[in-house]
Amino acid sequence: QLQASGGGLVQAGGSLKLSCAASGRVLAMAWFRQPPGKERESVAAIRWRGGTSYAGSVKGRFTISRDNAENSVTLEMNNLRFEDTAIYYCAARDGGRNGIISSQLLVQGAYDSWGQGTLVTVSS
Repeated sequence: QLQASGGGLVQAGGSLKLSCAASGRVLAMAWFRQPPGKERESVAAIRWRGGTSYAGSVKGRFTISRDNAENSVTLEMNNLRFEDTAIYYCAARDGGRNGIISSQLLVQGAYDSWGQGTLVTVSS
């Protein structure tokens, strides 16, 4: 199970931090988001043995980091834009699976567990 926290309402240019904790060992964790009226899209991902990947729209503004001991991940979002408004979902690739390669990090199908989603609203 995944437990996500953070999110809320922020003005454009502001910052927010999202956190997500897994109940067991994971190989990688990621954040995806679903803007209003659109399909879910990738945001950022991190592999426990090293390596991160970011969607082009957030690169340079968002930072994903992990806490190995806590099996958790944090997404720091800076310089938020109106178009960042979305429900953000965390996802995890379970520890019992085969390893994940870099090219799979932003692929939704690579993840087994999903959090309940947390709403981020950026006002313009």
